[in-house]
Amino acid sequence: MTGIYLDHNASTPMAPEVLEAMLPYLSDRWGNASSIHAWGRALKKAVEDAREAVACLIGGRPRGLVFTSGGTEANNLAILGAARAHRGERRKIVTTSLEHASVAAPCKALAKAGFEVVFVPPGADGCVAAEAIEAVLDERTLLVSVMLANNETGAVQPVARIARAARERGALVHTDAVQCPGKMAIEVDELGVDFLGIGGHKFNGPHGVGALWMREGTTVEKLLHGADHERGLRPGTANAPGIVGLGAAARLVTARGDGPTRRLAALTERLERQALRSIPDSFASSPPFERRLPNTSNLGFRGVEGESLLLALDMEGIAISTGSACHSGGVDPSPVLLAMGLTRPDALSSIRVSLGHSTTDDEVDRFLETLARVVAGQRAGGAAGD
Repeated sequence: MTGIYLDHNASTPMAPEVLEAMLPYLSDRWGNASSIHAWGRALKKAVEDAREAVACLIGGRPRGLVFTSGGTEANNLAILGAARAHRGERRKIVTTSLEHASVAAPCKALAKAGFEVVFVPPGADGCVAAEAIEAVLDERTLLVSVMLANNETGAVQPVARIARAARERGALVHTDAVQCPGKMAIEVDELGVDFLGIGGHKFNGPHGVGALWMREGTTVEKLLHGADHERGLRPGTANAPGIVGLGAAARLVTARGDGPTRRLAALTERLERQALRSIPDSFASSPPFERRLPNTSNLGFRGVEGESLLLALDMEGIAISTGSACHSGGVDPSPVLLAMGLTRPDALSSIRVSLGHSTTDDEVDRFLETLARVVAGQRAGGAAGD
């Protein structure tokens, strides 16, 4: 497809290096990584090489890494698996109102199962205060789950400080880091977490593969039952092509260093500042640039609905997103933006623009020109209809 793709927080294009690494395992290097013959051993080695590369990406030991079908399964395994493995007096889960559905939904499922689940709201900048988490921790807390960076605003959360406080009270700590590889450094020891989930298609890897890192000595109960794969936690024949691709994507991020990230940050800052300067009655809901992902900008345009703006830009060949949810009765605004204190109209007027390493200066210029024209046109059309 041609056009301008500015929805990299939703999914990223697979890097050519990743596809090249996967192709042999989609053609002549087939088999089952659990088999002990030569075919199986070759696949097993490829899987373990990928495990080492992904562990290196996040600063963890390879033996702590369990491959999954993506970030959603990784987060569910951490949250539900920890709750099932620790059936005692600790029946409290602490999380935030910022979380992706892959965290919020299992937490709500645990609430229905009798756990006390506390959703701590963020501040107006989209960051949850460590003090707010600390205030609700007690001896009944089993698990604290706070995302490392928000997918809608890019806000980076104070996970390391939260983890220190939680561990002092004997609680486990999980972070959803799906949005972070390739955009910020990740070191599990510096974060101090017990669980960390990632997904391949967020950093130029394949769809349908991810990983959960677990600190040594941490136990979870498996969610699926079958053969004894992935330390007995994730039964099923290994997705060798996908895992190889995940490893290749991890190596690519490691090899890039922080140069591309600095370019992304400068490009995003230019996009946001120019949009706010050139379009009247506009606002940004993302935190200051130094406290967010380098590629993410959440922008609002009063008098325009974000969903209508998304569709109009799509007609122009430009892909962005909103945090709103469509249903048969209309559109619901982003729960994240509402939790930050935005009014319903302001939340509904917001869009997310997320750049990628393939985004060019020319694409940003063309987006800004089109955005200003489309916003003005929609406002004029709305005024005429009033």
